[in-house]
Amino acid sequence: MAAIRVVANGTPYEVPEGTTVAGFIRSRGLDPAFVVVEHNGEALERARYEAVVLAGGDRLELVRAVAGGGGFGGRARPDHFHGDVASERTPRSDRRQRLAAARLYVVTAARADLPEFLDAILGAGVDVVQLREKTAEARDLLRWSEAFRESADRYGALFVLNDRADVALAAGADGVHLGQDDLPVATARDVLGPDAIIGLSCHRADDYADAPDEADYLTAGPVYETPTKPGRAAVGLDLVRHAASHVERPWFAIGGIDATNVTDVVGAGARRVAVVRAVTQADDPASAVRDLLRALAPVEDRE
Repeated sequence: MAAIRVVANGTPYEVPEGTTVAGFIRSRGLDPAFVVVEHNGEALERARYEAVVLAGGDRLELVRAVAGGGGFGGRARPDHFHGDVASERTPRSDRRQRLAAARLYVVTAARADLPEFLDAILGAGVDVVQLREKTAEARDLLRWSEAFRESADRYGALFVLNDRADVALAAGADGVHLGQDDLPVATARDVLGPDAIIGLSCHRADDYADAPDEADYLTAGPVYETPTKPGRAAVGLDLVRHAASHVERPWFAIGGIDATNVTDVVGAGARRVAVVRAVTQADDPASAVRDLLRALAPVEDRE
């Protein structure tokens, strides 16, 4: 039988023509049920592993998502394979309770001082942290996720990954955040299972009416213009007022919110906010977190 060459996790392999993704995984001593696959740069649904036939030149990234299977390339556990995911190490049945109680959500890219930054903001009271790196490779996302997972565990916070349900599963994240044009929420639920948190960005009133039940939380924004969403017009406080009146599940106002305008957002009905630059670009991120939390506290609790 003729052979073709594919590259998996940077290593070339000769495989027989007609080999499926599932067949390749098994040939490496792994169980497809325990492996997340990126095929030619795109996440591959596990339900398609048996159907997708490899072609010469195909590129695969395989990440062992949960305990199971054997080694890869002759090694019992490659460095970028994660064995027991955090959700197996630590019970996370209270994810939705913590989400319901959350007030402040910080979205950040990877940065040189990532462990110190995360410890500072989580120690100051941030409830949810999201890793957002739109163009990063799966391997880098997994590497950065280790710091997020460790810090979130230390402070009892939720760790969410932007866009990539497959990497969120492999990294042991608490969930994934999706945009309107990203992976469908139902598909992300199939990948992550029933216990994960799934968030969905909403920009107009119709988005709330159309939001799938599988989405655990929604957003309202961008409230103000922000460079993190180039080309998307600010929606203003009217959408915040609409969400406050119509949305029953947890939701976060987002977009250009900082210490100078957060009281206006709260006045429009928001009880939870998500921020980027207000914390990530602050000279003292922990102090910025405390200022935002004071504005979000009930009036009787404010200092």
